[in-house]
Amino acid sequence: MTVKNFFEYCDIDISPRRFKLKVKLPKVVRKKKEALSKEDIVEILNICDNIRLRTYLILLAATGMRAVEALSIRIKDIDFDSNPAKLFVRGEYTKTKVDRIIFLTEEVNQQLKSLLDYKHRTRRVCHQDKQEGKTITEYRRPDKKDTDLVFAVYQNRNTPNPDCLYDDLSKSFAKTLDRSGKGDREDSNPRRRQISLHSFRRFVKTTISDLGYADFSEWFIGHSGSTYWTKKDSEKAEIFLKIEPYLTFLNVHQLERQGADIQTKVEELEQLNQSMRDRDKMKDDAIAHLSDQLIELTTRLDSIERRQQ
Repeated sequence: MTVKNFFEYCDIDISPRRFKLKVKLPKVVRKKKEALSKEDIVEILNICDNIRLRTYLILLAATGMRAVEALSIRIKDIDFDSNPAKLFVRGEYTKTKVDRIIFLTEEVNQQLKSLLDYKHRTRRVCHQDKQEGKTITEYRRPDKKDTDLVFAVYQNRNTPNPDCLYDDLSKSFAKTLDRSGKGDREDSNPRRRQISLHSFRRFVKTTISDLGYADFSEWFIGHSGSTYWTKKDSEKAEIFLKIEPYLTFLNVHQLERQGADIQTKVEELEQLNQSMRDRDKMKDDAIAHLSDQLIELTTRLDSIERRQQ
């Protein structure tokens, strides 16, 4: 295919029929990808001992973003105050080259706040004074700029490259997989692992689709989707709030609270169902009583008519 493109670039005409007869192109072999469950994600997150990597993985597992898309977000791209929290993804780093908005779960919202607080914490810094030859200890807090990348460690350039961050975090993720015993590699390609950063994207798409929101899942992970599926932002937010518990992994208190709310609703429905059953039983008893009275009245009328005859 490279040679063919080179010939076409050099204005050398190629007959498609002769090319098809003389050149046999190999068929693309597609391998089955390893499925990632919610239990696997929880296990991987519990092994992460790096707050930066853990925040990155939680963001991927709850939003289905592509790896570089998540690394390109800046502090000012996150709207912590909206309900639900929102994240703006620049079109320069998306595959479709289109800006988009992503809703964040409460767990991701709190995790991003924790990461930013940790990055901009006050820390002790020791440096050498060359003139006096003494070691000076100071407490400093890094400057916080809205244009800083969330997952960048050093902000010493005007435009940090997210690709460099990807190399660093992917290596840390590979070490985490090895510690968790999930670092198996593919048979056809030993360089590639069965579980990758892209596996979280497949998990999000599958989870939302299984809940019955296939069109919403296409929009949520950044696919073009159907041109006929259009909803207001408020309606999309309502759908997201319904699927939020299924994209929450470590926030046990939130899950327990939502589970208690569901249990309360179930108990209310059971009580309503029982009251309706009791009401139906009372109706049946009343109908049976009226039927008995009607039969009794009919018998009396028959006896009266017989006497008159």
